[in-house]
Amino acid sequence: MRPLTVLALALAWPAGAARSADPETCDVLVYGATPGGIAAALAAADDGEAVLLVEPTARVGGLVTNGLSHTDFRTFEGLSGTFLDLTRRVEAHYVTTYGKDSPQARACFRGTFGEPHVNLAVLRAMLAERKGVRVKTGSRLDAVEVRKDRVEAATFVGPDGGRWAAKAAVFVDGTYEGDLMAKAGVPWKVGREGKAEYGEGLAPEKADDQLQAYNFRFTMTRDPKNRVAPTAPPGYRRDDFLPVVKVLESGMIAAVFGNPSGCIFKAQRPALPNGKYDINDVSNGLVRLSLPGANRGWPDGDPAARAKVFAEHLRDQAGLLYFLQTDEAVPEKFRKEAAEWGWCKDEFADTGHLPGQLYVREARRMVGAYVFTEKDSGHAAGDARAVLRADAVAAGDYGNNCHGTAHEGDRFGGRHTGEFYKPVPPYQVPYGVIVPRAVDNLLVPVAVSSSHVGFCALRLEPIWASLGQAAGHAAHLARKEKVAVQKVPVGRLQARLHTAGSATIYVSDVRPGDADFAAVQWWGTAGGLHGLAPTPEKPGQRGKQIVGQYFEAFPGHAAELGRVLDPGLADQWRKLAGALGLPADKLPAADGTRTRGDWVRAAAALRK
Repeated sequence: MRPLTVLALALAWPAGAARSADPETCDVLVYGATPGGIAAALAAADDGEAVLLVEPTARVGGLVTNGLSHTDFRTFEGLSGTFLDLTRRVEAHYVTTYGKDSPQARACFRGTFGEPHVNLAVLRAMLAERKGVRVKTGSRLDAVEVRKDRVEAATFVGPDGGRWAAKAAVFVDGTYEGDLMAKAGVPWKVGREGKAEYGEGLAPEKADDQLQAYNFRFTMTRDPKNRVAPTAPPGYRRDDFLPVVKVLESGMIAAVFGNPSGCIFKAQRPALPNGKYDINDVSNGLVRLSLPGANRGWPDGDPAARAKVFAEHLRDQAGLLYFLQTDEAVPEKFRKEAAEWGWCKDEFADTGHLPGQLYVREARRMVGAYVFTEKDSGHAAGDARAVLRADAVAAGDYGNNCHGTAHEGDRFGGRHTGEFYKPVPPYQVPYGVIVPRAVDNLLVPVAVSSSHVGFCALRLEPIWASLGQAAGHAAHLARKEKVAVQKVPVGRLQARLHTAGSATIYVSDVRPGDADFAAVQWWGTAGGLHGLAPTPEKPGQRGKQIVGQYFEAFPGHAAELGRVLDPGLADQWRKLAGALGLPADKLPAADGTRTRGDWVRAAAALRK
C-alpha cells in the first residue's frame, strides 16, 4: 500500500506499450463516474475548475444506472444537493414525456425511481451542461505517481489497450473500491473491526476479514411486450440449484418474486415506471441473492480477479432464475410464476439486458482524518437529533444497514450472519471522512474513512453524492487557496454547499430552494437546532410510513421558524452566538413577537 515512485511508474509500462507522449492536464481529475464521482465533477466545474472525469466502464452513473433504481433513503426531506437535482430532473422527464398525471409520472416517486436508461440520460445531460467537464469512459487506472505526499499524475489503460497519462492539481477518487486511493498509498481497511476497537454494539467480538455481501440489482418486467426470456449464464450447472427445490416444497417460500419476505427475488415496491422492478436480495431471507464470502477477491483484486467474482455472482443469480423458470424439478406453480418475469428489452442492450456492474456494497475503506463509527449515527444525549458534528459536509437519514458478511448452513435454507438493520435519527457526516491523513491533494468521497459498522450508514448513493459534491467544492478551495485538502476552511466549504442547496444537517421544514435554507443550515450545523426536542421513546423514531422503506419526515427535526422565540431558547442561542464570535448585543430579544426565523436571519446577517 506504499505510494508508487517515479521508477515504479515507469516499470509499470510493459515493453512496447503505447502511451501518450504528453500527459493530459486539468485542474481536478475525478476517477470513477459513480454518483459520488459525478457530483464531485459537477461541483468542481461549477466553481470554475477544468475537470477530467474518468470512468473505467463504458457507462457513467455507477449503480444508479446499473439497476439500483429504488433509491435508498428514508424521507424526501433527507435528499439535497446534486442527488435532489437528479431526482427533480428525472421527474421532469416523466412529466414532459408522458404527462403530469400519467402513471409514469406517479410511479417515478418524485424522480427517485428512474428507469436505468432514464437515469443515464439525465446524468449525461447534467455532465454535458458543464463545459468545464470532459468525460472519458472505458479507461482503467493503471498507476499513480506520488511525490512528497502529493499525487502528481495518473496513468490509465484506454478501451483500445493503449495507455495515457493525466496530471491535475487535485484528484478525487469516486470509485466504490477506492482504487486511486490505494494506488496513491493511502492506508485502507477491508473487513470488520472488533467490538472493542470503537465500542460499537453492532461489531463482532473480534476483528475479521468479512465484508458485506454483493448481488446484482436486476431490472425486470412481467410485460410480455418488453420481456426478454433469461438464458443459462456461462458456467451454468443444474446440480447447483437442485437443493432449492426442497426449500420450495417446505412451504416456507410463498412465491419466487415478492416483497418484503417469503420470496427469493425481492421485487422492490412500488414498481418503477413502465412496469419495471428493481430486484434485490431478501433481507433475513431463506434463499438469498447476496453471496457473502464470494466477494473476498474483489476489493483489492486486479481486473482478472474482479472478473472472476463478477462471473460467479452472475452464474449463481441468473442461473438460479433460469433454473426456477425452466427446470421440471421445480414445482409447477413456482415455475409458471417465475416464467412470467424477464429482462427488459429497453434496458442494458449493450450487455445482454443485464446490468454491467455488480452491487459492490462495501470494499476498501480509507483510514482517514476522521473515522465514522456507529456512535456518529446515534442520538445526542437527551435529544431527538443525532450527535452534533459541526464540521459536517453531508447528512444522511438511512441508518446502519448490512445484508450479511458470512453464511451458515446450506446455500439454500441456511442463514446469513453479520446482518443488521438499525433505525437511527438523521445524522451528519464530518469533512474528515473524505480526507486522507497525509496525501494533501486527494479526496475520497465514496470509499470513505469509517469502520465497517459506520460504513453501513454511509454506503447509500444519495449520501455518496453529497460527499462527492463536498469533495468537488473542497477541491476548488484547495486549488484556489493553494492549501492541502486537510487545511481547507470547512466553514467556507459549508457555506458553498448551502448556497448550492446541499444539506449538512437534516431540517424537515426548510428545504433546498427555500429563502432561509442557507441560514438554517449554518445555524443548525453550528448546534442551534440541537436541544429543541427530546429523544423519542423509540430511538430513531420515524414519521408515518408512506410505503415500503419510505416515511414522512422524522419528528423532532423541524426548525419551526414561524414559532415565537421563547426566552429560554433565546438565552441558549445567544450563548452559542457568543461562542461563534457574533456580537450578542446586536441579536434580537425574546419580546413575545420575535420568531425563531427572525432570530436566525439576524444572526446569519451578522456573520457576513
